[in-house]
Amino acid sequence: MATLETKLTEMLTVPVEALGFQLWGIEFVHAGRHSILRVFIDGENGINIEDCAEASRQVSAVLDVEDPISTEYTLEVSSPGVDRPLFTAEQYAAYIGEDAKVQLTMPVAGSRNLKGAITAIEGQMLTITVDGEDLIVALDNVRKGNIIAKF
Repeated sequence: MATLETKLTEMLTVPVEALGFQLWGIEFVHAGRHSILRVFIDGENGINIEDCAEASRQVSAVLDVEDPISTEYTLEVSSPGVDRPLFTAEQYAAYIGEDAKVQLTMPVAGSRNLKGAITAIEGQMLTITVDGEDLIVALDNVRKGNIIAKF
């Protein structure tokens, strides 16, 4: 996780948890004046639009005071959804056996984009089975990971 996302996670975890939600993860997409800060929250009974609005007000207030981002950005607060992004080793471990799409910073087995089943997580090492082959990837090498929704 990048330094800004780590700092934001530390800054926003307590305020989000005080509302009764879990801070699932944070993404900051740099795009100049069109940058986006995405804050994903989850709850025991799911998340609705009122939950997102309440969390958005709280997160916005903290960000206004702390001012950790020097550029313009749009704040988005949402649930992780069915194709939920994965940020931590614990989140990957909770989805062992599920299919995931993982984008890497550095290629593994000649590819930066992997699609397969999450088969293990040991420490900060993820094992994903792609076309019958177990590939081991350091979580530090994962740029983005998402569950592939099944309908």
